[in-house]
Amino acid sequence: MPNPDQLSVQLYTVRGALEEDFDGTLARIAEFGYTQVEPFSFVTYFDDLKTGLAAYGLSAPTTHIGLLTAEDVDDVFVKAKELGMETVIVPSTDPARWQSAEGIAEIAAELNAVAGKAAEYGLTVGYHNHHFELESRIDGRHGLEVLAEQLDPAVVLEVDTYWAYAGGADVPALLERLGDRVVALHVKDGDGSLDDKKQVAVGSGSLPVNDYLAAAPSALFVVELDDSEGDLMTAVGASREFLMGGAL
Repeated sequence: MPNPDQLSVQLYTVRGALEEDFDGTLARIAEFGYTQVEPFSFVTYFDDLKTGLAAYGLSAPTTHIGLLTAEDVDDVFVKAKELGMETVIVPSTDPARWQSAEGIAEIAAELNAVAGKAAEYGLTVGYHNHHFELESRIDGRHGLEVLAEQLDPAVVLEVDTYWAYAGGADVPALLERLGDRVVALHVKDGDGSLDDKKQVAVGSGSLPVNDYLAAAPSALFVVELDDSEGDLMTAVGASREFLMGGAL
C-alpha cells in the first residue's frame, strides 16, 4: 500500500470538468483525499491553478508541458517555480523520431539541453512515454531504454505503465532496468489496448498494477485515464480507493 502522499492525479484526466468548473473540480479531487496533482499545459490556466492549489491544500510537484517546442522556456520555468513545481515533464515527441538511433539521440540531446536551462531555476526535466517509445526497437532494445542511456543523469523518467505495456514491454522488468531514473509512474488500468476509451479506474481492469508499483516502490504514483467509457471523475476517486487498499 503506498503512502497517501505518494499519490497524485494527472489533471488531463478531468480536463472536461476543469473547463466547466475549475475550482469545483480541484475541490472534488481534494475531497477524494488527493494532496497532489499533475497539471498539463499549466501556463494556460496559471492563475486558476495558483488560486485553486492554495485553496484546497494541493501541491503540484510534477507537471506536463511541451518544453521542446515551447516559445519561451524561461517563462515556463518561472511560472513552474511560482507554483512550487519541482519536475517539468515533456509529455510526448513525434513518434517518427523514434524509428532510428539518430532520431532518439537528437531527442536525448534536446532534453539534456533544456535540463541545463531548468537547473538554473532549480528545476528538473523529465520525459513521459507513450506506446511508440516501447514499440521502437533499436538493436533489439526498447527505444525508451536507448534514450535513457544517452540522457544526462539529471534528466528523469516518468514511465506510463499502461502505454509501456501496450507497446510490448515487460513493465516490471523495464522499471528494474531503468532503476532510479524513474521518479514517477503513470498508473492506469484497462484492457491494455491502444483504445483509450477502454481505460477504467485503477484496479478494475486487467493490468497487473500492483506488480508495477512494486517494481518502483519509491516513485510518485500518478493516476491517469486518457479517456474512458465511464465517468472520469468517479474513476479518479475509485482509483485512489483501490490504491489505498479499499474495496472498489
